Amino acid sequence: MYEWIKAFHVVAVISWMAGMLYLPRLMVYHAEAQTGSIQSETFKVMERRLLKGIINPAMIVTWVLGLYLAWSVFGFKGGWLHAKILLVLILSAIHGMLVRHVKAFAADKNQKTPRYFRILNEVPAVLMLGIVILVIVKPF
Repeated sequence: MYEWIKAFHVVAVISWMAGMLYLPRLMVYHAEAQTGSIQSETFKVMERRLLKGIINPAMIVTWVLGLYLAWSVFGFKGGWLHAKILLVLILSAIHGMLVRHVKAFAADKNQKTPRYFRILNEVPAVLMLGIVILVIVKPF
């Protein structure tokens, strides 16, 4: 059963990360669009569907299966595991920030610049790099 759970965990992580890398990029373009334009309204639909259809469910599955694996396989032991969980918590906080930004765009109340979203777009990639290194290398 371990291999199946691990496989679905990896699929969920890939799906979550794909969304976390794509959503801020959509927001870059959305921030450049004229409020109320057809383009802006299209971005609202794309952002909402990506968040509710892919990112949110993938995050939930990632957490549920990841916590199960951390408990059943590693007994929540290992410095690398604790560091990984910390980075995943930070990634989850970024997820929460993106949810707030989607709501702000939906209400036509975005106050952030395209540059802000370009920078925010890099954060999940950096966190992913750290998480993957911790899982594969287990440096401590």
